[in-house]
Amino acid sequence: MADTHVLFVEDDDVIREATQLALERVGFTVTAVPDGLLGLEAFRGDRPDIALLDVMVPGLDGVSLCRRIRDESTVPVIMLSARADAIDVVLGLEAGADDYVTKPFDGAVLVARIRAVLRRFGHAAGSGGSPDGAGGAQDEASGVLVFGDVEIDTEGMEVRRGGAHVGLTPTEMRLLLEFSSAPGTVLSRDRLLERVWDYGWGGDTRVVDVHVQRLRTKIGQDRIETVRGFGYKLRA
Repeated sequence: MADTHVLFVEDDDVIREATQLALERVGFTVTAVPDGLLGLEAFRGDRPDIALLDVMVPGLDGVSLCRRIRDESTVPVIMLSARADAIDVVLGLEAGADDYVTKPFDGAVLVARIRAVLRRFGHAAGSGGSPDGAGGAQDEASGVLVFGDVEIDTEGMEVRRGGAHVGLTPTEMRLLLEFSSAPGTVLSRDRLLERVWDYGWGGDTRVVDVHVQRLRTKIGQDRIETVRGFGYKLRA
């Protein structure tokens, strides 16, 4: 993690400086800026490994900045919000964020969440290998899983639908791989939080719900079924 470059966009001087010091203390390189326009400029100039974006920043708010980043890159994004209101959480996740943290936050918790997101990113970006117990039609030679018109290349970490490339974020890819490892099996939100988001503790299931909806828009609304009261399953 010593070479990990973090972009941190936060308009509160005290929070920005204290958080920057806390992150640098554990080995991260940090570019910290006070508004969204500077954040976009820093993102394009520095190409950080992960972005921490406060929701309410001047110039270009955090949600809009997240959308701009997601238009150009799959770099992991964590949203920071002073409130845990559903609208803040959902807007950030729908904009393409991978996770969110509510302020005030403990520095150690933030570092743990950053590292968890980076582990997901590293896995989905090409660690190779197919999911354990993967089902569905599979080309053993190429490591491709097929579910209807959706093809998942588990070695190249690519997805196609109807032959066309589907762009997924690393978190969306991890989520799809988890579903494809047990097609037809209902996966609870808690299991998905643990396996995809690397939460060893209770997390906000809204994170799962929004990511499932984002994934549905890319691979087909009917491909992932909601089982009310239990969770979700991938149609085999």
